[in-house]
Amino acid sequence: MAKSISCKDAGSDCGWSATADTEDALMDITIEHVKEHHKDLEVGPELKANIKSLMKDA
Repeated sequence: MAKSISCKDAGSDCGWSATADTEDALMDITIEHVKEHHKDLEVGPELKANIKSLMKDA
């Protein structure tokens, strides 16, 4: 089942969202977005766990 996520899910004022066929694909897309647009966030295990917890069935 496809998964989706948005920055609003994390309480951010950013309007970005994405959907992918797998959690792994969505994680890759989300990490790329974070690195490009939320440079103040450290991409580490804690952030990845938070991202995974925010993923929803699309």
